Amino acid sequence: MPSRPTISDYMATKLLKLPPDMEINEAMVLLLEERFSGAPVVSATGELVGVLSKKDCFRAALHASYHEKPGGVVADYMSRSVQTLDADMDLYKAAEAFIESPFRRFPILREGRLVGQISRAVLLRALAEQWQ
Repeated sequence: MPSRPTISDYMATKLLKLPPDMEINEAMVLLLEERFSGAPVVSATGELVGVLSKKDCFRAALHASYHEKPGGVVADYMSRSVQTLDADMDLYKAAEAFIESPFRRFPILREGRLVGQISRAVLLRALAEQWQ
């Protein structure tokens, strides 16, 4: 019996990774230029420490408007409580994670290290491919 496909068969591996000490304005520009809705935040040692989403950037923009001065770093606005999936998880378990979560994408770990990311759209395409 062939093995079931896993997240690692479909995940994106070329990621925009942001350092926590990057200026928030610079991070916002990168997200917009690269057309990403968010990006993992990775420490100098390669540890996943958070995720910065466009929603988090709205918080930064509102804060700057309220205080009439832009600024801060990614770590000030990123989401620190990050839900991840394992690279060896099968596609159906990943679909369950998306159903139970409001997130549009998940960082993917293998042995505790960030190795990729998977979005709802990519997973749905992968599932549809399985049915053909």
